[in-house]
Amino acid sequence: MATNSHIEWTEATWNPVTGCTKISPGCAHCYAERMAKRLKAMGQGNYANGFELTLQGQMLDLPLRWKRSKRIFVNSMSDMFHADVPVDFIQKAFDVMRRAHQHQFQILTKRSERLLSLDWQLAWQPHIWMGVSVENARFLHRIDHLRATRAHVKFLSLEPLLGPLPCLDLRNIDWVIVGGESGPDARPMHPSWVGDIRDQCRNAGVAFFFKQWGGVFKSRTGRELEGRTWDQMPNEPRIGWALRSVEQQA
Repeated sequence: MATNSHIEWTEATWNPVTGCTKISPGCAHCYAERMAKRLKAMGQGNYANGFELTLQGQMLDLPLRWKRSKRIFVNSMSDMFHADVPVDFIQKAFDVMRRAHQHQFQILTKRSERLLSLDWQLAWQPHIWMGVSVENARFLHRIDHLRATRAHVKFLSLEPLLGPLPCLDLRNIDWVIVGGESGPDARPMHPSWVGDIRDQCRNAGVAFFFKQWGGVFKSRTGRELEGRTWDQMPNEPRIGWALRSVEQQA
């Protein structure tokens, strides 16, 4: 399934793999699992297996058909580096991304160990961005694994943010996304956690994107932090945090 996306930091999704398994606390209330069950009930063919991990080989060439440049979130409904995704399938996906150079591809994983172990077998290109999810301080090692890869653009998704992260090592990190959990039984995110991460990004000169406060009704809580939205992207010219803040509030 490949569609226009309502995710604030991307434009489209592309899912050559669907389904996943839970590996850490951030997975507890997985939105993709809820969506997969809904799509199966609706009779969507790619989700006949529900949230069971499934290779969708028929979806591999879709980005090549999209001529207009898009920012594409890869495997929004799965994890490219799940242990059950064969290496040759991952390489096929990377080959499609290499050839579809009109797009920017955003890959996100919690399985940073496998990402690092396969790094040398992957054809990295500047338009293929690689990120890791970190929900609390127990998983900061994922950032070290990401940093050790050959990916040209490296980013962090701190969502759902489940605790403070006061000591982020942002060396060679290009972008940080922060978001609270949304949906049923959403766990709360403290504003001080978000503000502290924003300040760490400012001090390190790293682009900062605040996605949402989350909650059961995320449309009500919105995505403003201290009276404004934060939509910085890693490919923006770096003109200085203080100057940009003044301009955007004017």
